[in-house]
Amino acid sequence: MYDFTSTDLDQRIWAEELDGFVPDRVFDVHTHIYRWAFNLNPDKETGPYAPSIGRYFPEVTTKLADEIDAALLPGRRVERLAFPFPFAGQCDFDGSNTYVANETARSADSAALMLVHPGMSETEILAKLKRTGAIGLKPYLVYATNADRAEAGITDFLPEHQIALADRLGLIVMMHLSKRRAISDPDNISEMLRLSEKYPRVRWILAHCARSYSAWAIEKAAANLRGLPNVWYDTSTVCEADALDALYNGVGIDRVMYGSDDMIGPMRGKYIAFGFAWAFLSETNHQLSLGHCDPRMTYIRYEQLRAMKRGARQLGLSPAQREALFHDTARGLVDAARTDVRAALA
Repeated sequence: MYDFTSTDLDQRIWAEELDGFVPDRVFDVHTHIYRWAFNLNPDKETGPYAPSIGRYFPEVTTKLADEIDAALLPGRRVERLAFPFPFAGQCDFDGSNTYVANETARSADSAALMLVHPGMSETEILAKLKRTGAIGLKPYLVYATNADRAEAGITDFLPEHQIALADRLGLIVMMHLSKRRAISDPDNISEMLRLSEKYPRVRWILAHCARSYSAWAIEKAAANLRGLPNVWYDTSTVCEADALDALYNGVGIDRVMYGSDDMIGPMRGKYIAFGFAWAFLSETNHQLSLGHCDPRMTYIRYEQLRAMKRGARQLGLSPAQREALFHDTARGLVDAARTDVRAALA
């Protein structure tokens, strides 16, 4: 288990920078609840997830998520939209979806999304939605059907028959875009415009600021996306203030929601941007000479929250806007989806 005990550095950042920014109520729209055992790859102990979640957070429960939120966001009441971790290759989809549904059911104010892959039929998805009570879908690019998954289009890992079902039921779709140019890729922009118009009842959440870990991608796409009535964005693990500034101003603060990407957020480090790239910088993967300063790292979540705050300086968020950013927008979205899905499946 990862030691997320706060240090004096963490406590200083919280007290001086974040305590006055984060409101009392928080709705986290991007949380992974899972078991490492659902990763069925035979080489998983040497695979890409092994040094992080496999080592530090092999079993995530609602109780653990609550404990971490209590430690990192002291005094805040946190609800969440949760979904499984999308293990590449061989994944126990049924076990993952049953587990996250059972865990989120422990909190009446939280909700779950169902992990899907392109091979799932409408009948299979409907049956699992009815059984689990999930209110949306979580596709992921690692399940894309094309050869180069780094250049996968949206319908390569969320086929249109699944989008049509989401439209009919009013489901949330948590979309982690692919392509090296992220949301700025012309195909991603045109597909979002087409799908948003053709399937107006789908509630899209574009994860990680539409996968804009720096400002350049959302700056190029925002003018096309602004005003889409069924598209929202989460801030999970984006640690660059310019990216948040570009998102807030580009699509409107009313379309943006807080997400943590836990269990990534409690780990120490920061997602950094350079050129047209971004990467995760941790305590163990750099050779920087840091004798001139305090070399310790804080939680990724705190770096994200600092960026959310600094990125909003131009806007001068009112208390009502902060509450919407951290709670009210997500609460309304989840409640509306839950009502529509329950009615459709009744």
